Amino acid sequence: MLVGVLVFSSSLTQPVYGLLSDRFRSRAFVVLGPALAGLFISSLGLAPSFNSLLFLLFIAGVGIASYHPQGAALTHRHSERNPAFHMSIYVTAGTVGFALGPLYITSVIQHFGLPNSFWATIPGLLVSLFLYFHVPGPTSGPAHLEGRPSARLRTVLRPLLVLYTLVVLRSITHSGIASFLPLYYIQHGYSAYTANRFLTIFLFAGGASGLAGGWLASRFSGKKLLAFSFITSVPLFLAFLTSQGIWSVLFGSAGAAFLLLTNPLNVVMAQNLVPHGASTIAALTMGFAWGMAGLLIPIIGSAIEIFGFESTFAVLTLLALPAFILTFLLPDEKAGDKH
Repeated sequence: MLVGVLVFSSSLTQPVYGLLSDRFRSRAFVVLGPALAGLFISSLGLAPSFNSLLFLLFIAGVGIASYHPQGAALTHRHSERNPAFHMSIYVTAGTVGFALGPLYITSVIQHFGLPNSFWATIPGLLVSLFLYFHVPGPTSGPAHLEGRPSARLRTVLRPLLVLYTLVVLRSITHSGIASFLPLYYIQHGYSAYTANRFLTIFLFAGGASGLAGGWLASRFSGKKLLAFSFITSVPLFLAFLTSQGIWSVLFGSAGAAFLLLTNPLNVVMAQNLVPHGASTIAALTMGFAWGMAGLLIPIIGSAIEIFGFESTFAVLTLLALPAFILTFLLPDEKAGDKH
């Protein structure tokens, strides 16, 4: 239930904040988001009851959901050259932060104790303070145009739906494997500590590869990069499932790297289709799509109990094949091109 509340408030509600951001064009969403998320996530140790824990978790998710759409829109708006590379920095930083989060909060709790976990909020407060002084205000363009992308949306609905479906399929594969990777390695005889180290490597490899994808976007079409990303990840993940020891870690991390190579490109390609609704489109192709994939995690867990890790991970891996086919429905243009 806790995971469901966080997925709903931090991911599935992102389009709402994207629409509000495009409509009102206030920088409050991106400025207050880190402080709100950091403060309430770090205060979970103070919750006196289960209901208050749910409340704190929900409000923390609001901070996450309000920040990401406008942050992606600002990145796109102020990237005159190679927006895909700049978006890759934005997305990669978030992925690295996600990978470091458990290590950070665990260290804070070990040093200060669970009742004092609120000290972990300091970085979030400092980031919000920095953004308050440095994030530019809204542009002077017509507000009604940026707040109503629906007319433009109808003309690009098919490629937008394709991009959204690709993100969902990619997220199901990556989240499904990452969520149960420590248990997979524990079943193969590794300690919980070592298994979590392998998970960190897996997450870092996937996050860092986005930078390479952003750099490649100025040289190759997004369509070709997406096709390459999906088809290459399949043999690497299958090799991960059939190997042992360090080779398993290397193949799995390589599979994650190629799978997430085009993660930032999806966002930029969608924003290029609807440039005046950049926050809304970013929310649909980031948080909302990731959240939809996250809802399947309990089902994936049940499948593992019935069919085992190898069979379930293999099915998740093969989702990249229909994704590969869908890429051929996209326009053939460089993902780094800004309309």
